[in-house]
Amino acid sequence: MSELLEILQQEWAIRALIASSLVGVMCGVLGSFIVLRNMSLVGDALAHAILPGVVFAFVIVGYSALGFFTGAVIAGLLTALGITWIQHNVGTKNDAAIGIVFTAMFSIGVMGISYISRNEGVHLDLKDFLFGNVLGVANSDLYLTTGVTIYVVISVIVFYRYLFVSTFQPVIAETMGIPVQLIHYFLMLLLSFAVVASLQTVGVILVVAMLITPASTALLLSKRLPTVIILSAIIGLFSAVLGLVFAIVLETTPGPAMAVTATLFYALAVFFAPEKGLVFRQLRKRQLKARIKLEDGLKQAYRLEQQGSLTIESLAENSGLPPVACKRSSSCCARRD
Repeated sequence: MSELLEILQQEWAIRALIASSLVGVMCGVLGSFIVLRNMSLVGDALAHAILPGVVFAFVIVGYSALGFFTGAVIAGLLTALGITWIQHNVGTKNDAAIGIVFTAMFSIGVMGISYISRNEGVHLDLKDFLFGNVLGVANSDLYLTTGVTIYVVISVIVFYRYLFVSTFQPVIAETMGIPVQLIHYFLMLLLSFAVVASLQTVGVILVVAMLITPASTALLLSKRLPTVIILSAIIGLFSAVLGLVFAIVLETTPGPAMAVTATLFYALAVFFAPEKGLVFRQLRKRQLKARIKLEDGLKQAYRLEQQGSLTIESLAENSGLPPVACKRSSSCCARRD
């Protein structure tokens, strides 16, 4: 434990912790709307499709966090426009349109990184883009992640009512004069920002886990959207921080460790969520069955009482209840009389 504390006090570890915390909160807040709008596949598509933007930005301005951000956002917006155009103008199903566009964009990005990396003196590792490299976070990456996180959180707070109405009642939102399509594209823009800001921390593949898993966990714990957003942000924060700590202790890759930690939180919610958890649902089923049996026993006890033949033995024979339950049913019937 003392060795871990010493590691966490180093400058690179502090930067990694801050970056991971920001990504966890940002993805948790934004992921709530992504999951509720059934846009998980779109988030996956944008996460992969930004790669060509990173490659072209590297070709133009070199290794620059701001350049990567700009190129990736442009690529993400082009991907969103391409998917929407195919969905509205071509006879291709929605999920197929998403798969066609993002696989093409991702393949172009992989080919570009492979081509650039062959040049002497160029260090552009595909693995870092796919799975992140939070231990190598620079100050410029930290400033970018902080700015994007603040922008995403403020945007959700300011446009919360529009996001809420357009998420649950898009038809009513249109009749109220809310530009539903514009809100959709704005959410895609925020999603592109979040993916780019998470690039260094968890990579383009695992950012989908940070967007979807904490929000899905929060939806198992609450039905109210404000509570879901807050819980999702908290779960994302703990998933990122604990994942980073586990990665340091186990000497493994931080991005996958964060994704696995988020999945463990989800598994706990699946079993132990107060209303939707499997354990409590099973307990409620057992309580319901016990109550039904007790009510059936009361009916039999009342019928036997009317006939003047109510005994524990006769009640057990007619109802199939154990003697203890029969005694309880007969006593309840006697008190009612």
